Amino acid sequence: MTDSSWWEAPRIMSKPTRHLESNAPCQARRALLRGIAAVLPAALLLAPVGNARAAADIRPLRFKHLHTGERLSVVYHARGRYLPDALKAINHLLRDFRTGEEHTIDPALLDLLFHISRKLGRNTRFEVISGYRSASTNAMLRNGSRKVAVRSLHMQGRAIDVRVEGLDAVLLRNAATSMQSGGVGYYADSAFVHLDTGRFRTW
Repeated sequence: MTDSSWWEAPRIMSKPTRHLESNAPCQARRALLRGIAAVLPAALLLAPVGNARAAADIRPLRFKHLHTGERLSVVYHARGRYLPDALKAINHLLRDFRTGEEHTIDPALLDLLFHISRKLGRNTRFEVISGYRSASTNAMLRNGSRKVAVRSLHMQGRAIDVRVEGLDAVLLRNAATSMQSGGVGYYADSAFVHLDTGRFRTW
């Protein structure tokens, strides 16, 4: 039976039956309205929840390179994906400033920085001392200090040495250590923290 038959039925049925059937359209409309009323609140809630999730998924980072003076404020991840242009800008900022060589920076390192900044609960600007290092730069630095690893993760774009503007390096180290992720090295004499995406360890 189609919807239109509900309206035609009273004209072709007996009066007693017509009286009984005349309630059908009203009952159907009431059922339909009840169904809409049940579904509508959920539908109205979906958009705010979706927007909230999208907003929560936005990952910004702020940098200042202490050797080049360059600054960068960028959203590198949004709506569930890494943003290629933002990643290129970060690769450039974190290049080997001695040679000019660029390398892909591990997105997991950026995520680590982002989560540390959230942990600190402030508008964090990371002051970069060292990002990517070419093999020649790493060898040169190792000649000056045996603290520089032969197979440094800096050479893979998986490590960074940073401070946070206006923050004691000890607090940065503590925030990074609490993440229980990657390597965290604290260099008190130079007041900076090394972060990498290797196995969890501290020194």
